[in-house]
Amino acid sequence: MGRYVIRRLLQMVPVFIGTTFLIFVMVYALGDPVAAMFGDKAPDPATAAQIRHAMYLDHSLPAQYVHYMKQIFTGDFGTSASGQPVTQLMGSAFPVTIRLTLVAFVIEAVAGVGLGLIAGLRRGRLADSGVLAFTLIVVAVPTFVTGYVLQYFLGVKWHVANPAVAEGAPIGDLIMPGVVLAGVSLAYVARLTRTSVAENSRADYLRTAVAKGLPRRRVVTVHLLRNSLIPVVTFLGTDIGGLMAGAVVTERIFNIHGVGYQLYQGILRQNPPTVVGFVTILVIIFLAANLIVDLLYAVLDPRIRYA
Repeated sequence: MGRYVIRRLLQMVPVFIGTTFLIFVMVYALGDPVAAMFGDKAPDPATAAQIRHAMYLDHSLPAQYVHYMKQIFTGDFGTSASGQPVTQLMGSAFPVTIRLTLVAFVIEAVAGVGLGLIAGLRRGRLADSGVLAFTLIVVAVPTFVTGYVLQYFLGVKWHVANPAVAEGAPIGDLIMPGVVLAGVSLAYVARLTRTSVAENSRADYLRTAVAKGLPRRRVVTVHLLRNSLIPVVTFLGTDIGGLMAGAVVTERIFNIHGVGYQLYQGILRQNPPTVVGFVTILVIIFLAANLIVDLLYAVLDPRIRYA
């Protein structure tokens, strides 16, 4: 197991370098960050040259990337357009988005697996058709439409929940945004679980468990569901990064000052250090989630071993 973890960590190094380099090049190619600082006013050439030199923008893109990565490893992610260190923005934004992501992840995992299990056990019946129709509608409706509809009816018209998240993002206010954020992923988890359960319900090991006289609850939870969760866990693990990155729309709708809000502000103000810094952390989270998923395979299926 230890050698496998080390090998996977080494494999992540070129992925991390390649991904962050592409992001760095694309963001810094969007425009001139020095010109964006002055808005509509034309900067003095001498002042602009001095700022470019201070920001290391008078070098080639590969040299800028190497310089930026050296700063990152020392904990320096640069300065935002407002003059605040990017690390300070991360300290206030990531805890909010992580709480929102955890709420959405729990909703996605519990509701998605539950609906998929019900549909898989009752394949071809009314419950199965209802789950398939519900998930199809959820996938077809854009996230911003779902967000505004729930915000209007549950928050404004019926007063079931707060239409906007209060400062500090308490868990209670994050339930409705969590449902919106988890909606599409929940539908995919439900469909994936349904397919996996329906396929494994005809497996020989399940017939053996039934023939041994084991209780139905044990057959379903220990044998059927455990083996059916392997593809679901793969999707859930890779979706953690997707939920955090996809929170841009949800955070805009519910006025949440998290990662999505800071990324939006960074793009709007053409502030590359903010955008690249936040996306770099998201890449690290995505890679770590994939490693955890790989290690969970052996827990779900004892036949999987890491030599």
